[in-house]
Amino acid sequence: MRKFFILLLLTLAILPGKAVAAEQTQPNILYILTDDQRYDSIQAFNRILHGRDHSALGYVESPNVDRLTEMGTTFINAWSHTQGCAPSRAAIHYGRYPHHTGLYSFEYHNNKVEHWQQSMPEVMAELGYQTFHVGKLGVRQRKIGSNGESKGQYPLYENDINAKIMWNEGFTDWNKGTMTEIEGVKLPHPVKNVVTMYSPEGREYTGSGLNTIPGFEHMSKETDEKYHLIRHYKPGQNREPGYWPTFYGGVSPQPAGLTRDAWYVTELENFLDHPGEKLTIGSQAYDGVDQSRPIFAHLGFNFPHTPVFPPKSYRERFQKITYDIPTWDLDEFAKLPPQMQNFVKNHKPSDHFTDAEKQQMVQDYYAFCAYGDELVGQAADAFIEYNETRGEPWMIVYVCGDHGWKFNEHGSTAKFTSWRPDAQNPMIVVSSDKEAFPAGKVVHAFAEFVDIKPTVIAAGGADLSSDRFTYLDGYDLAKVASGELAPRDYIIGENLVLTGPRATIRTEQYMFSLRNRPHDKRGEDFEWALSASYEDLEPILYDVIADPDELNNLAHDPAYREVAEALKTKLLDIVLGDGRVEVEWEQWGTGTQVFTSNFAPGADDKTIKIPAVGAP
Repeated sequence: MRKFFILLLLTLAILPGKAVAAEQTQPNILYILTDDQRYDSIQAFNRILHGRDHSALGYVESPNVDRLTEMGTTFINAWSHTQGCAPSRAAIHYGRYPHHTGLYSFEYHNNKVEHWQQSMPEVMAELGYQTFHVGKLGVRQRKIGSNGESKGQYPLYENDINAKIMWNEGFTDWNKGTMTEIEGVKLPHPVKNVVTMYSPEGREYTGSGLNTIPGFEHMSKETDEKYHLIRHYKPGQNREPGYWPTFYGGVSPQPAGLTRDAWYVTELENFLDHPGEKLTIGSQAYDGVDQSRPIFAHLGFNFPHTPVFPPKSYRERFQKITYDIPTWDLDEFAKLPPQMQNFVKNHKPSDHFTDAEKQQMVQDYYAFCAYGDELVGQAADAFIEYNETRGEPWMIVYVCGDHGWKFNEHGSTAKFTSWRPDAQNPMIVVSSDKEAFPAGKVVHAFAEFVDIKPTVIAAGGADLSSDRFTYLDGYDLAKVASGELAPRDYIIGENLVLTGPRATIRTEQYMFSLRNRPHDKRGEDFEWALSASYEDLEPILYDVIADPDELNNLAHDPAYREVAEALKTKLLDIVLGDGRVEVEWEQWGTGTQVFTSNFAPGADDKTIKIPAVGAP
């Protein structure tokens, strides 16, 4: 029924004007975010950017997201600000760059600091919305008690189904934790990092700590082999069965429809299908949709974040495909500064993986993305059907990954860098208001993750021109789509995790990054980069038109020195001097000591003049 419904709407999407007319003027809004998803896993994005259906690596499959691009407006040139889950999601929820919130890493934080502003769902609640969240959230705001102590997760959403509780209660296909007993057998000591595989036949376990316990010596090896598990490893690392770093491949022990991501969609559907009812999922209770209020719902998927466990039905198809794995260019590596060489060599190297491991890593990832695409379509169908049946206006904001992922590009895997596979994350807005977000439109102007909050709250009725919202760093994408707002000349970003402090500015032609802080000590040496030598800043410069794969670092090419200097000055003025905030948050987010730097107020004016390339 729902598949038919969305096909009908796709036909109607080409009609001008609003698709619905109802008494409710505030649209119901669904915000969908996936996790660690490369843009090239979506056929429609490949067609827009490269004129081909598939990734440069090979076959991908995404009929449901492709359909959303036909129904709505695609912001193809959208970028994440920081390529780690928590800081990226914080930028989305707070509508501010990392250097304006003080959230650069996986910090627990609080709302007791002077510069704090409400999150996106809190603003929506003030606008009269019922707010709902299920799945991964990744925003680490804590409640602070009267004595300054941390009192657990701060409730950003009115209805918030805790994913970790779902997993612990078995609404998942896998989980990880410390085990004190297995199947009623008490272990001689607690064993950390044991992964539990929840199959229809029961539970199976893998963890290196089990390998020396009598009666469990072979369990990890058997589980690893049964589910074809491959993990990250460094050259020369001991890889005994069950060791724990990241799972880069394997097969889900559950069929499609019973994975943790599928459970999230089920609960979204239950929320929509049972208005006014008291609902439960395990020990958690929540309210069905309140039809007297508009809805703001957030669906946070885990796919294709590690562990990469696609269901068997998807995995078997993708195992038949041979992918073109990117090769590591040692000449490129030699041109990287020490900071990035250290990241590649010592944190997330991948070129030492066997050819078979690299193939499985890519096969399983794109299979997982294809499965996730089915779930995105299921959620979108349910949401649209709810609204169209009631004759209410609606909007879906779909974001392809909180950042991306690498497959041996630059000799590395995972994320945490500003290279394109990690950082480009297109967005789609589908709306019953086809004037605001026309069907099939593609916007090539820059978009940023900080645009999501102003887009959502403006649709919900917030007046972004009021003094209250001057703190927002982003744009309302409806005005970007219409051309009412002039395109930005650049976007910015900043990373800290694994790479160390590093800031990035990206224009239509160039990507430039540098070390912007000498260390991660909050509030110290704010202006170090202003007097540091060019070499100490460890710059990288790519001409992304001539070099779209970002392989040839031009930062030390004399012909490009003036280009690099212009980008360096603009970038440092923005991220260090235009309202920079750093906070000593302390371990559990109770800290309130704030440090600021504002030597270049107004530097982030969205314009930049770049000199011409000089003579070689």
